[in-house]
Amino acid sequence: MKTVEGRIIKSISGFYDVEAADGVYTCKCKGSFRNKSISPLVGDFVTAQIDGENVGSVLHIHERRNELRRPPVSNVDKLIIVSAAAEPKPNLFVIDKMTAIAVHNGIQPVLVFTKADLCDCSEYTAIYQKSEIPVFCCSALTGDGIEEIRALFDGSLCVLTGNTGVGKSSLLNALEPTLQLETSAISKKLGRGKHTTRCVTLHKIEKSSVADTPGFSSVEVSDRFDFIPKEDLENCFPEFTQFLGNCRFTGCAHVKDKGCAVLQAITDGAVAKSRHESYCAMYEEVKDFKEWDKK
Repeated sequence: MKTVEGRIIKSISGFYDVEAADGVYTCKCKGSFRNKSISPLVGDFVTAQIDGENVGSVLHIHERRNELRRPPVSNVDKLIIVSAAAEPKPNLFVIDKMTAIAVHNGIQPVLVFTKADLCDCSEYTAIYQKSEIPVFCCSALTGDGIEEIRALFDGSLCVLTGNTGVGKSSLLNALEPTLQLETSAISKKLGRGKHTTRCVTLHKIEKSSVADTPGFSSVEVSDRFDFIPKEDLENCFPEFTQFLGNCRFTGCAHVKDKGCAVLQAITDGAVAKSRHESYCAMYEEVKDFKEWDKK
């Protein structure tokens, strides 16, 4: 029996693979965590007790810098939001909701539009270049843009997330061919892909740990993402920042208020209309939400 320090690199069905200096151990969670409604997450730094050969239990979860509820990952540096340029068509509301949650949690959002061989991505890059959010276009099929994306993996913990069928696994295979992750084609009948990634797993690319996460369908979006209070929402859209405080009235919601500096910025072309539409939709979701509703 021994005690090791390590990081959880995979979670599936109540078992956690902990990578320590001397190997990878499969661990279960102590009952005390369940009693406190605490669950280990991929990305957690933990102390584990190894009871047998490569088998043990998680004893202690070290303090997290941040955490995402969906996908369930902790200590994240960059959230790489993957969307296909076509097949399926990008859902801008989903993208904007994920970028906002990343900013709210102190995580750098990055946008990657895949399948650039199928159509021109400039329509989408123009939207996000105004937001200070890094945006890339690539094709796993032709290799275009792959090397630019590789530069993102600079020793940080990166999480790939996005709709089912956008090509997350194909992108990882292009970045690191030895992974040989399962991929699938988009269903012509349903217009979406199958879930080829079934659990959260950390992979090594360059000097980084990269989490591939299960895809989701757009209809799940209202249930999948963390809550952002209406008071914080304006700060989760980086392109709004320079205009905040310049509105005519204190407490401006930036929705349809008279004299709103953000609305004027849309007219002036400094803020993309679609980004503001996503902000308004998110504001509408939480504007009547009370603090005690979270309990």
